[in-house]
Amino acid sequence: MRCTNSKGIKLLSLLICFSLLATGCSFTKSEASDSYNFEASSVGSKQTKGTNGFFGSELCVTDDVNFGTEQVNSQNSEGAGVFNVTENEVTYNKNIYKKLYPASTTKILTAYIIIKNCNLNDMTTVSENAVKQGADSSVCHLKAGDKVSIKTLLYGMMLESGNDAAIALSEYYAGTPSDFAKIMNQTAASLGATHTHFVNPNGLPSDDHYTTVYDMYLMFNAAIKLDTFVDIISTKEYQATYISASGQETNQLWKNTNYYLNGHADTPDGFKVIGGKTGTTDAAGYCLVLYSKNSNDDDIISIVYKGNNKSNLYSLMTQMLTEFGN
Repeated sequence: MRCTNSKGIKLLSLLICFSLLATGCSFTKSEASDSYNFEASSVGSKQTKGTNGFFGSELCVTDDVNFGTEQVNSQNSEGAGVFNVTENEVTYNKNIYKKLYPASTTKILTAYIIIKNCNLNDMTTVSENAVKQGADSSVCHLKAGDKVSIKTLLYGMMLESGNDAAIALSEYYAGTPSDFAKIMNQTAASLGATHTHFVNPNGLPSDDHYTTVYDMYLMFNAAIKLDTFVDIISTKEYQATYISASGQETNQLWKNTNYYLNGHADTPDGFKVIGGKTGTTDAAGYCLVLYSKNSNDDDIISIVYKGNNKSNLYSLMTQMLTEFGN
């Protein structure tokens, strides 16, 4: 690993230990919202600005009361939220503090850590472990011995949702995926995501791998402040070039799995979809984390977790943006 900012991990370790001791690994809805220690100014409706004094920046805050669910087909997901980042408002809330499985939206935090700390021009060699993925696993079709830049792996992980790319990045940064997961949990805690626990960099199912809609908002909100992250998630397709194990230059075309970007879903009127991350497993259902701009040029984060099918996922997301994104 050759990264530029690995200091502070010990300090973050203390933070995550304190967080886990304070909150435990299971929680009720009221415990979840209270433990963030944010100041929400109203109950059970669109929330006004609140300040997260502990972390020193304004964030969207709310309590654990669902609102807006009667105006959309909310039954099509287990959890969802709309967050106006510009106005610091939560405008839609369905179970945003409920423990849910994130599937490949996990890769948002993986990308955040790598982009923030590493030289993206570095090259790494893909391991046998990275390419050992299940038959139904989402992959970039990398092979052991391939020499790939960190930047290229990021595109493969975020566009093609390559689990092999995610493992390769974790091994480059931390040596092993399990050691990288420890850093993920430390980083999540540092961002205020105190009800997140990850055990791998790609989101493959595990009972101990979970987050909440609100925690994912916190992590994604941090990530979209990085220009490189936004450049990657807004890319429709990427021509990857790297050196194969045999020493030959290899090319692959990787396409974004986001239906709003690849033309399979219509962008809601008055919105510009910048990008995001999809995720799907049996346990997690159909997931989408999205960054958009509304007609006022406000930054909007919208999240749907555990959608019941892909069509309903995008239909619900469009409804949420239309009703609560402006």
